[in-house]
Amino acid sequence: MPHSGIAGIAKVASESYADPSQFDKKSEYYDAKATKEKPIWQLVDIAFVEKISFISLDILKAEKKLSTMPLVQKGTRLSVMPVKKSEWDAILALAKKS
Repeated sequence: MPHSGIAGIAKVASESYADPSQFDKKSEYYDAKATKEKPIWQLVDIAFVEKISFISLDILKAEKKLSTMPLVQKGTRLSVMPVKKSEWDAILALAKKS
């Protein structure tokens, strides 16, 4: 069973582009409102950078420097989000401790 937290570092590897699954009637992600001229869903390609020691969501929530980060807010389920430099530095420090 997967656990919530951070296990690695990735980078955005492309500009955003229309998610092709929104146009595919056989896809569970098909969206009848989407057109090629006005797509609704965008995506980017993500590239692996490096694996880090796993940092659980509980540890991230306990770190005061991350208290305003969307990842630790109640009710959010984000897997890709902006990260402030101060948050990034705190995450890397936690990874070194693990």
